[in-house]
Amino acid sequence: MMKAMKKHGVFAPPFLVRRKTVVAQTALILHYLGPRLGLAPKAEAARLRLHQLQLTITDFLVEVHDTHHPIANSLYYEEQKAESLRRAKLFREQRIPKFLGYFETRATLPFSYVSLSLFQVMEGLQYAFPKAMQKMNYKNLARLHETVRERKNLKSYLMSKRRIPFNQSGLFRHYPELDG
Repeated sequence: MMKAMKKHGVFAPPFLVRRKTVVAQTALILHYLGPRLGLAPKAEAARLRLHQLQLTITDFLVEVHDTHHPIANSLYYEEQKAESLRRAKLFREQRIPKFLGYFETRATLPFSYVSLSLFQVMEGLQYAFPKAMQKMNYKNLARLHETVRERKNLKSYLMSKRRIPFNQSGLFRHYPELDG
């Protein structure tokens, strides 16, 4: 992996290599693949709006991560637990409603790679913050979540062993004390 990263001049995975094109960063990879896979509009202005939404999702995911690592990635959760408790409380009370409220108004857009990303965000939040999410009511996001879950190819994948379950090593981690 390190050799491939050095060869292609990328900082870290994920990255995509297609012939002479190298694309790194999840949001940019999705921006690149979206039109090719029928998951983004062909018109540039519409694609850029979609990319903007994906970048906002990326911003939100940083905040998700910071609930369990608010001080430094190099420290274990247990070494920053007090700060995590404070950060998670603010995240549950302020940041989840702010971001999901914004995405709620965009969850009715045509199906795209952003739909898939929002599905994963909702799945992850339900895993990491089940109590907090139970109190939330975002009808459009719930409908989008169900629509994605029921898509033929995705439904079989979601039920397969290929899907990696959420765990304590991923972005979305369930620490009961952080869920209030």
